[in-house]
Amino acid sequence: MNNIVDSYISGLKNAYYNVKGKEIWNHFESVKHGASQDHIDELKAACPEIPEALIHLLQYVDGTYWRTYGDEDIAFTLLGSDLVKRDYYLLSSQQILENQGDAPYNFQDYLDGEYDGVDIDEKLLKHAKDLDWLHFANCTNNGGTSQLYIDYSPSDKGKIGQIVRYLHDPNEFEVIADSFEAYLQILIDNKFSFIREGYLE
Repeated sequence: MNNIVDSYISGLKNAYYNVKGKEIWNHFESVKHGASQDHIDELKAACPEIPEALIHLLQYVDGTYWRTYGDEDIAFTLLGSDLVKRDYYLLSSQQILENQGDAPYNFQDYLDGEYDGVDIDEKLLKHAKDLDWLHFANCTNNGGTSQLYIDYSPSDKGKIGQIVRYLHDPNEFEVIADSFEAYLQILIDNKFSFIREGYLE
């Protein structure tokens, strides 16, 4: 793994331990496994610009979104965002592949002006058909209110690889980091504030 992912996992473990989540973390580590090399190769072939840090994270754990490991299904909080009390599951390598290209379909009505009051960051393209987003995380309410994406089709004010957070009700598309690595660093700098005693999964 690379340095940012190592730092992230180490810090996340400590965050779980600090809110009396040691048993939850240890059980997670005992059942999870990383993505197979075949699945990593498949993902890289389909998504050649995928960040190495995300690959390394998937090599550590191949998803935490209702993911089956052995004979057990897990739903484990692994990620956060800029929003307080918004926790996220990491999609598996295969879920990422299955969801490839879902953004234009999912968000066409929001981005193409069918609804009023949609807040769209100026760093994003305004036409859904032109989006090239990689879906990598779902909010822990099964993704119903928020998802996270890597954006490979920014506006001229954005950056390739920036992280987009979609929020439902109010409908909002916000760039929260310039890269996946910067996104992980923000969570580290915020001391994994999404890990809270009583909210662990």
